[in-house]
Amino acid sequence: MTLKFIDLTLPISEKIPTFPGSPQPIFIQWENIKDDGYNLELLFLSSHTGTHLDAPYHFLEKGKKIHEISLKRLIINAILVKIRKRGDQPITKTDIQKFEKKHGKIPNGSTVIFWTSWQKMIKNDSYFVKNPGLSVTAAKYLISKKTNLVGIDSPSIDLGKEKRFLVHHLFAKNDVLIVENLANLDKIKSWKFQIAVLPIKLKNATGAPVRAVGIIDD
Repeated sequence: MTLKFIDLTLPISEKIPTFPGSPQPIFIQWENIKDDGYNLELLFLSSHTGTHLDAPYHFLEKGKKIHEISLKRLIINAILVKIRKRGDQPITKTDIQKFEKKHGKIPNGSTVIFWTSWQKMIKNDSYFVKNPGLSVTAAKYLISKKTNLVGIDSPSIDLGKEKRFLVHHLFAKNDVLIVENLANLDKIKSWKFQIAVLPIKLKNATGAPVRAVGIIDD
């Protein structure tokens, strides 16, 4: 048996689409080989750029911050729920229960990753404003299972039209981690796989870009 590694991460560049109101990344050449003997750049970007992890502190004043999250929660077995959704379509509790009828109940404490096919819209103007996300009932259902982490291939776990970030608030209050902007989930054919979601260890931060990797038996 050999392991196959699938990169689930969007590359960060100065051209990556960013959440409305967030700054566009800037790469500044700071040193160069000709003058300094080595190349080095400075980066300016939001901690929620590209594929990233939301810490509970993002929406909860006393929630866990990025540097306080245990690695045990970030390198773990995961369940992949494939539910194709169009713009402004929610992932519902019923959708999750239909998946469970086919594959069995999602155990308590699981990491659950949703593929909606929305990532293919990343260059479309509707990407950040009409994205699919979880309904409140779906979020509460996952909370009832003491879910560890929820990931999605869209820019937000909330619907694009949801301006109150209700699902973010619910997950923060219940210590559910969030990973957004996952890529290449279509390359994972099994509904069970391992995932590593490793954020930059930024002290006291609300979020951080991650290198997300899917690990499957090849």
